[in-house]
Amino acid sequence: MNRRPGSESRLVYSTDGGRAKPPPGEKRAAPPRQQTSGAPDDGFVRVMRSKTGRGGRTVTLITGLPGSPAELEKLLKRLKSQCGTGGALEGRSLAIQGDQRERVVELLEKDGHKVKLAGG
Repeated sequence: MNRRPGSESRLVYSTDGGRAKPPPGEKRAAPPRQQTSGAPDDGFVRVMRSKTGRGGRTVTLITGLPGSPAELEKLLKRLKSQCGTGGALEGRSLAIQGDQRERVVELLEKDGHKVKLAGG
């Protein structure tokens, strides 16, 4: 393959003979991004069961809770003691060990939260 003198780019692969990559210093336009959020912000607290990425162990995930991280920690501590299991704060979600959905829904509704069971 012949190179042009003074040219720093070389053709890697082409079906039409056009330029394979933009010249140095020229950037491609990024495709427009759509905003996708993990949890909808509709005022509902969602309670779901999950096994994904946990070695086959079941956990109850609680998402959409309002409040500061300190308030979420307090709620997590209370839920763990009421359910008699362990748990963890994962970002803005609470993870309670085992399938505790019914008990968690009952406790959150007593606190005045609007709760939905999510997932299967």
